Amino acid sequence: MTGDRDTGGAGDPFAALRAVADAVLYEGYLLYPYRRSSPKNRVRWQFGVLTPRPWAEADGPVRHAGVSGAVDTWYQQTECLVRAAPTAVVRLRVRHLQLQRKQAEERDAEGRYRPVVSLEADGAVHLTFDEAVPHETDLELPLAGLLREEVRRPVGVPAGEDTEVLAGGRGRVVRTRYRADAVTAVRAEQLPAHPGLYRLRVRTENTGTVPGPGAPRTEALRHALIATHTFLGGDGLEFLSLTDPPAEAEALARDCRNVHTFPVLAGAPGTRTAVLSAPVILPDHPRVAPESPGDLHDAAEIDEILTLRTLLLTDEEKREARATDARAAGILDRVEALPPEVLGRLHGAIRSLRPARPSEPYQPSRGSGPAWWEEGGDDGLCPATDTVLVDGVTVGRGSRVLLCPSGRGADAQDMFLAGRSARVAAVLHDVDGSVHVAVTVDDDPAAALHGWYGRFHHFRPHELRPLGPGPRPDQERCDGRPRVAEA
Repeated sequence: MTGDRDTGGAGDPFAALRAVADAVLYEGYLLYPYRRSSPKNRVRWQFGVLTPRPWAEADGPVRHAGVSGAVDTWYQQTECLVRAAPTAVVRLRVRHLQLQRKQAEERDAEGRYRPVVSLEADGAVHLTFDEAVPHETDLELPLAGLLREEVRRPVGVPAGEDTEVLAGGRGRVVRTRYRADAVTAVRAEQLPAHPGLYRLRVRTENTGTVPGPGAPRTEALRHALIATHTFLGGDGLEFLSLTDPPAEAEALARDCRNVHTFPVLAGAPGTRTAVLSAPVILPDHPRVAPESPGDLHDAAEIDEILTLRTLLLTDEEKREARATDARAAGILDRVEALPPEVLGRLHGAIRSLRPARPSEPYQPSRGSGPAWWEEGGDDGLCPATDTVLVDGVTVGRGSRVLLCPSGRGADAQDMFLAGRSARVAAVLHDVDGSVHVAVTVDDDPAAALHGWYGRFHHFRPHELRPLGPGPRPDQERCDGRPRVAEA
């Protein structure tokens, strides 16, 4: 991910949120190796894309609106809970990218310009490519007015064109932006039986009518709002978390309808004065990793490996990346200027350590034998022979189980294995005292191969059901009741 990190002005109420929001704004903007010729950079703009409604509904209205931000739609809706005085003022900032077509044009002997894919002038290469320009619109609205009626404000952007004549007169670069019409509608609702608690709704819509339903996506993107996201804040407001709401507001939080966006508390941990509603899933109080020295690639999530890979690009590859986009050139400049001590900080960090539980103190290995967490260690832990109780049944290597991944906290891939039978390969103890069971799926054609080189699926004991005497695996369900055959 790329993006200019701007701390904002001294009077900017959302300045502290900008680093994270910029990471959202440029999510997937340009991917390693940052070259136009790379296949992964030929299909772009995947998050928060609001296209004109006629194009978005070319195949009919979306019947399953869902919450995914990685879908082309014509609107985005945020609903959140806020405690406030009637005199409170709500502040919003709607941010997005506007596509900008960068077209290289070569000048012929008669002085006429013709479009070309690539143009070299004065030692620099200029490639035709789609760039993007960031935009943001600020709104300041009294809560009292929002309680009376919905307020609608334009947040679209005008068309425009800039021309850069290249040195030597060989040609020029023309950057063209297309008009995108949009509005943001804001409304507040007093929640009955909860004095001082309100539901705040922010809905941003692309109101354009061009292009029509039959246009290609490349044309629809010209009139779209891209990577759309919203800041919410204000004076005298306290927002409630929707992911971890207080007990008395759990039902109200579930009733909030967020479509194509995910609102979370923003700012320093413990604060409740701002919300970032983004088209990607974030935790409450997201932040850029402190090890990141600036805008590198992915806010330090995978900065180290991408930095090393970028340094290995050939000179020709770097030349193409610089010609592709100014942001790509900026990444290369920052990577090549990175001091060794800063690169070393990207190697990894320990955010926290849980103390050992009093009943299970840390015991270092004695003598020259293996440590306690290794197979055959001093306390006798051994994945091949250890067992764990599951529903009162001892389960260990060779046991057959039914896979029932829990709906909360389970890996997305594991959810596809629900109801499948498997064989236990090992019982593993983590250093924090938790237990995981490694299994191979019975009907996996590669189960024997996975067992040979140690590639397993891992489940927690409560996600398993022992398979013993009784119904066959294909007749049993995760809830323990027999599975009824369907006609």
